[in-house]
Formats: sequence, C-alpha cells, structure tokens
Amino acid sequence: MSNIQNKVVIITGASSGIGEATAKELASKGAKLVLAARREERLKKLQEVIQNSGGQAIFKVTDVASHGQMEELAEYALKEFGKIDVMVNNAGVMPLSPVHQKKINEWDTMIDVNIKGVLYGIAAVIPSMRERKEGHIINVSSIAGHLVFPASAVYSGTKFAVRSITEGLRIEEASNNIRTTIISPGTITTELLEAISDPELKSAIVEDCKSNGIEPASIARAIGFAIEQPSDVAINEMIVRPTIQEL
Repeated sequence: MSNIQNKVVIITGASSGIGEATAKELASKGAKLVLAARREERLKKLQEVIQNSGGQAIFKVTDVASHGQMEELAEYALKEFGKIDVMVNNAGVMPLSPVHQKKINEWDTMIDVNIKGVLYGIAAVIPSMRERKEGHIINVSSIAGHLVFPASAVYSGTKFAVRSITEGLRIEEASNNIRTTIISPGTITTELLEAISDPELKSAIVEDCKSNGIEPASIARAIGFAIEQPSDVAINEMIVRPTIQEL
C-alpha cells in the first residue's frame, strides 16, 4: 500500500499546471484532497475528474494572499477530514520584468502570492501539525530561487525567500516530526507564463518553454515521491528541470 494512501493533502493553485497534476497524481495513490484556487469552475471540473476515477476530493475557492481565507481553508480540511497530513503551497505568479520598468503592482502581487501566500499556508496548518507531532509542508520554489536571470530579479527574490523560509521551518519543526520539502522546478509547460505583461519577453520565454519545457506531471511525481517516504525520512529539497536545460 502506498504511504500516500488516506493522507489528507491541501493543494493551493490546484486549478491548473503543477497543482492540477499533483492532485491527479496523489488521488491515484489514495490521498484525500482539499483543492484550493481562485477559479471555481476549474476546481469543480478537477473534483469531478478525480471522483470519476474513484478518488476523493473536496474544494474551496481560496485566495492565498488572504490570511483569513487560508485559515478558513485549513479549518475546512479539519472539519471534513479531521486532520491535515500535507500542505502543498504551490500557488504562484511570475510576471517577469526588468526592475527599471517599475511594475510596482506586479511586484506587490508576487510578494503577496509567492511569499505571503506560502507563509499564510504554513501558519494555517502548523498548529494542528504540531499538536499531532506529525505533518509535511511542501513549498514550490523555482530554479529562479537558485539562480537570477535577466528580468527575474523580483520573481527570483520571492523564490529565494520561499527556500529560506522553508529551511528555517525545517530547523524549527524537526523536533516536532514535521517534514519540509522545497521543490524547485525548471522550465515547465504551465499557464505561469501568461502573467508576463511584456509582449516581447513573453514571446521569447513561451517559445523556449514550447521547445524545452517538461510537463507538470514531472513535478507532481517528485512531490509524490517526497510524500511517500517513511515518516522518519525527509526529502528536504529537489530541483527538477529538463535534461536539456543548462541553467
């Protein structure tokens, strides 16, 4: 039997890309899923797909940039399933631009979603995990959390932050048997690129992604691998990128 069987897993950003692929992967291994995103119709469709395949999934429309909504999400999971085994903080945005363009609103959105959203997710689930003396928090960073590329200064800053927050959490909660994992995807074929507002930059990155990107299912399998380990084993960090990707 899979070690994922019957684990209650919250997934943010579940309406597309890595979140959707992770939901399908974990459902196939018997997880009980709590799906969260802002797009209700996408969540309903994903829930139906999972249930029609014999899996278990509920959903709650949630904006990760809202501390209150994230707390409500955790409360909903506890009410419906009685526990939270895994939190996958996957929601993120990537409106890349050079700093000199001063796209302040885009900076604010990245900070609110990519950093605060992760912190709010951790804050929402950590009390019940500490009480049970077990749990697993998986935070999706990026290869941009290891390297800074042209036009990625702010985005990379948010993803470096995710890595440092997760490592700090690991140190703080190891004695409580709470595992942490940082997943850093490379070039992935997802909707993340749609947020890039510069047409020329967007076109170049989209073309590169079409040529070299790997599917979100690759990241989903990595997340499943981390969850599936025995409780005394923590996969703390993984970089998953296309074989052809040099940086």
